[in-house]
Amino acid sequence: MAVSDLDLRIKIGDVAFNNPVMTASGTFGYGKEFSSFVNLHRLGAIIVKGISLEPRHGNPPPRIVETPCGMLNAIGLENVGVDAFIAKKMPYLRGVKTRVIVNILGDSIEEYRDLAEKLNDVDGISAIEVNISCPNVKKGGVAFGTDPDMAQEVTKAVCSATSLPVIVKLSPNVTDIGLIAKAVEDGGADGVSLVNTFLGMAVDIHSKRPRLANVVGGLSGPAIKPLALRMVWQVSQAVNIPVIGIGGISTATDAIEFLLAGASAVEVGTANFINPRATEEILDGLCDYLAEHNMKSVQDLIGGLIV
Repeated sequence: MAVSDLDLRIKIGDVAFNNPVMTASGTFGYGKEFSSFVNLHRLGAIIVKGISLEPRHGNPPPRIVETPCGMLNAIGLENVGVDAFIAKKMPYLRGVKTRVIVNILGDSIEEYRDLAEKLNDVDGISAIEVNISCPNVKKGGVAFGTDPDMAQEVTKAVCSATSLPVIVKLSPNVTDIGLIAKAVEDGGADGVSLVNTFLGMAVDIHSKRPRLANVVGGLSGPAIKPLALRMVWQVSQAVNIPVIGIGGISTATDAIEFLLAGASAVEVGTANFINPRATEEILDGLCDYLAEHNMKSVQDLIGGLIV
């Protein structure tokens, strides 16, 4: 079977994507930064760096630490803010022939709602991804994503403010991720993406100090893949909306595992720092696998795990 005969399309809400290979927020800048390495037009979607209402400078350095089979980061959600994003980043992204998903973050439900309203009518945006790993400042700093009621409330607020498909990005730092996923589905989400990073830390034994200025950070990379894969499998059985898999996806084999486990799409994150061409190579490998196994559509692969 020729690769050109393959149907790689997937759908989230009412929006169709040309293929299931996307970029993970925070690992691909605003897209343009990778244009000399990757044919951006080939990607299923570019998910941009998380956007807040106002610009954020992030945490002080050091804020990235390499760990065995992974990376700890405490960037602090540094970004240009929504107004600058719309004015300075979207003109370039509109020229890229692929879907653009904007990841949003806030410290209150009102901030999430305001962001969704601002982005709703911006030409070139195909969907919104909601980062619910942020602290709710009005609830004592408890992360939205660790409480089913708060997760559902912020999902409802975003969905009420936009006509775009809403994807909620789930935190793995919970007891029952399926419960959170069901809560955001009931809140109106069109899809879920998981997982965000795991909380971790590293220590310099010579200085006896934390290796991150923020002390703790988010662990990503191959080290978290088995955990993320398990959570994707659990969530795919708990909800009836599309699931996007994230966590240690570095090769086509990794991506195929997530698709078999029930993901409709995947996001490539930390691998972009190691191999800037990772997304395109994963897409090529996925096509080769489908052709080799005489699968005409990626839909023949999704959820095909035999248990």
